[in-house]
Amino acid sequence: MAAAQRIVIENCAIATVDAKDTEYASGHLVLAGNRIESLGAGRAPDGLENVVRRIDASGHLVTPGLVNTHHHFYQWITRGLATDHNLFNWLVALYPTWARIDEPMVHAAAQGSLAMMARGGVTTAMDHHYVFPQGSGDLAGAIIRAARDMGVRFTLARGSMDRGEKDGGLPPDFAVETLEGALTATEETVKRHHDSSFDAMTQIAVAPCSPFSVSTELLRQGAELARRLGVRLHTHGSETVEEEKFCHELFGMGPTDYFESTGWLGEDVWMAHCVHMNDSDIAAFARTKTGVAHCPSSNARLAAGIARVPDMLAAGVPVGLGVDGTASNESGELHTELRNALLINRLGAHREAALNARQALRLGTYGGAQVLGRAGQIGSLEPGKLADLVLWRMDTLAHASIADPVTALVLGAAAPVTASFVDGRQIVENGRLLTADEDTIARTTRAEAQRLARIAAQN
Repeated sequence: MAAAQRIVIENCAIATVDAKDTEYASGHLVLAGNRIESLGAGRAPDGLENVVRRIDASGHLVTPGLVNTHHHFYQWITRGLATDHNLFNWLVALYPTWARIDEPMVHAAAQGSLAMMARGGVTTAMDHHYVFPQGSGDLAGAIIRAARDMGVRFTLARGSMDRGEKDGGLPPDFAVETLEGALTATEETVKRHHDSSFDAMTQIAVAPCSPFSVSTELLRQGAELARRLGVRLHTHGSETVEEEKFCHELFGMGPTDYFESTGWLGEDVWMAHCVHMNDSDIAAFARTKTGVAHCPSSNARLAAGIARVPDMLAAGVPVGLGVDGTASNESGELHTELRNALLINRLGAHREAALNARQALRLGTYGGAQVLGRAGQIGSLEPGKLADLVLWRMDTLAHASIADPVTALVLGAAAPVTASFVDGRQIVENGRLLTADEDTIARTTRAEAQRLARIAAQN
């Protein structure tokens, strides 16, 4: 790193979220190229060479960048619909509209979703995209292009559905793929876009949608495909009581046992929601190191229930946070999930002992890196890790009177993002994107939402 250009950040509180939860009341970081070179208490050492920028971060808290582990970008253009439905009724109401999406719509929706997250401190995003209507264009390529242009680190979970209405599923038949078509397209996406390197900006996961929208064969062969290609696996699991009933009626077992029977438990797997998990389910996830994307706002919006996050963490289950699609979480940014993960879990059995502010921050950073399989590169501030970090301003009216900056970040109002770095490159300054024009994105997403609504109304 001796010849790398350096950025020095000083005079800030630092929450490293490392294994010891090391924190500095006033410290420094040195970035060299796309890596964190050093950090510690007090000012940066004298005599550093090739320093191209010094940031006086007085009044700020620096944390690892937030890591989003579950999302559906395309839903940005169907926000605010079916607001009083449970999951199954919500899906039935919205699938006919979603089945009309095309490439320009998906690209615009991805831009909107990514912009909202990035300006709020997300440095690593993921998208579980599973709706591929016939003749809709290169949807996976459109999503990946939007993430690349935004400058965020990204995992595309290439989803699929092959159980349409005629087979007892929820999506319209023309919105699902064949078993062979889904597997072929998924493999092509992995081979074309997946980067397995340490500092990869784009990775791909294999991600059949859910037990009630895919066949058993798609799950089984999808798991085999992912392991043959060396990529991770993602799906929805145990989200609602209706899903649990569906699995018992169709497969004669609960969701976790069904997933295990199809090869879908393991340290290379993470599942969204996992709300309705009994003790044996949690034990199975802990034994196999299967990860969980906890989506508290969406779970509340769809009245799915309260996930047993404290019990999962106590058992050793890797847990990260997810926005989920913005048709069930209209705000679309991850800071809300830090706060709601803490508050909603305190409504459960563990009450005030459920989660604390530092555990919530860990879920949104290191926990997310774990479930995406990237804990060795991101998720904590440590020498040698990638320079993905956020400077949160803590000296304004909203937070200045809260002595503990981590408590202020998690329990306070959404903190202003003064700067956000991904791979050592700044992508946000004073709450505004440096890589895209937010006003243009707002106009484009509104126009595409209106176009989709018109098309859906005609069919």
